[in-house]
Amino acid sequence: MRVGAFILAAQFPGQGQGEALHRAVRSAEVAEEAGLDDVWLAEHHFVPYGVCPNAVTLAALLLGRTRRIGVGTAVSVLPTQHPVALGEQAALLHLTSDGRFTLGVGRGGPWVDLEVFGAGLAAFDHGFPESLDLLMRWLREPRVGAQGERYAFREVAVVPRPAEALTDPDASGPPGPPVVVACTSPASVRTAAERGLPMLLGMHCGDEEKAEMVALWRSAALEAGRDGDEVAAAAHVSAGVAQIADVQEAATETLTKAMPGWLRQGLGAHVTVDGRYRAMRDPLAYTELLCGLHPVGTPQLCADRLAATSERTGITRFALLVEGSGDVAATEENVRRLGTEVLPQLG
Repeated sequence: MRVGAFILAAQFPGQGQGEALHRAVRSAEVAEEAGLDDVWLAEHHFVPYGVCPNAVTLAALLLGRTRRIGVGTAVSVLPTQHPVALGEQAALLHLTSDGRFTLGVGRGGPWVDLEVFGAGLAAFDHGFPESLDLLMRWLREPRVGAQGERYAFREVAVVPRPAEALTDPDASGPPGPPVVVACTSPASVRTAAERGLPMLLGMHCGDEEKAEMVALWRSAALEAGRDGDEVAAAAHVSAGVAQIADVQEAATETLTKAMPGWLRQGLGAHVTVDGRYRAMRDPLAYTELLCGLHPVGTPQLCADRLAATSERTGITRFALLVEGSGDVAATEENVRRLGTEVLPQLG
């Protein structure tokens, strides 16, 4: 089992953006010190829900400041980025970090980002598979050209080549950086499965829904002709929330006091590109839902919930939001307790 910290650089009410970014960096540094396996970095534009606008850039900083821990994006939003540019960045981080970088990509939302970056709504509505295929070709082939609806260019050399062997040449698995795909619907599950790419599943989902998505992924991957061993070995990632305290009530209280204000401010700031209405979750009810689904409570309860989720879903990798208190010192303590009091119980 691999347990990592999910870091959004969330800006809580009354905080500055620099404070949110400082907490994000410290959380990652402490995660390595505490023995966590990974840190996962989100990216958002123009909203205080998360003030990191480029997860790959922050990943580069953290890979330079750490020596052991894996660093991944959760996720880099593909419709607003050129797949080749993102592929070049991923290759660079993969090769210079001895393979510690994982590229997570997703479709994002119908936000004003699409207008600002010139991608247009079509990139969100139906352009994701083309972008994903071009990205994967860049990460796996020596030369790439494109003749698609959105991208068309002559064949060029891939430099640097991410497929260069970093470790044992006989090691199993594809060369280059690992890639995971954020999945929130049956269509996105099939998109990932047909390409043999593991899923990143959101923290709003319970174990039953995640188990259903894993089962759909497996059947779709096999139908697409993926190798059975590859399908069985797929390392999906489950996103969640972790808050550790000596008693469960204290952990829940920490989150229900801090998270609703952040969610109300952060989610409410999203603007759609075409003016469509997007209903916002009730912030307190959503926080309470997350407390019930995920490792929020004593170290023993947290370990039990992670083990139970893994048993029910088959997922063995976790990306856990650790900054739900909104406080730098409290977040550092939460990360340390996750590493020193919960992880040892998971073997």
